[in-house]
Amino acid sequence: MKPSAIYPGTFDPMTLGHLDIVRRASEVIDRLVVAVAETPRKQPWFSLEERMAMVAEATRDLPGVEITSFHGLLVDFARAQGIRALVRGLRAFSDFEYEFQMALSNRKLAPDIETIFLMTSDTFSYISSSVVKEITSLGGNTVDLVPPCVQVMLSEKHKGQNRGAVSS
Repeated sequence: MKPSAIYPGTFDPMTLGHLDIVRRASEVIDRLVVAVAETPRKQPWFSLEERMAMVAEATRDLPGVEITSFHGLLVDFARAQGIRALVRGLRAFSDFEYEFQMALSNRKLAPDIETIFLMTSDTFSYISSSVVKEITSLGGNTVDLVPPCVQVMLSEKHKGQNRGAVSS
């Protein structure tokens, strides 16, 4: 059986940091399932379908990478997929604290599922989806923060938000 893992996330939007983790994980894991979370409580900018489309387009050249969505507990999804490893990216110590807590919670729920941490390349360590959305909402350039297909979707989203704006 080939080694498999799940890389879960909201990907709202997918950043170059996310893509870095996907690329590097896919080099050491034969089957990487990028699982886009249904997260209505987070009020995402992009629909689940849009987020899945951007992840699929950004990763289309990577062998062994599959895109799917999930809802509910990640460990339940992992078990349903027959996968015993979760990949999580770390940018900074603050990420580690949160991810460590999540990994321990997942271990309590499912001791048979392991979490593998990958450090984001330093080139992308400052990028987050929140930062990308903030820059976009203020009309800034995100071309060096997201894959080209995501840049197009962000531009369209920003234009749509500004259509109703009234200038003084």
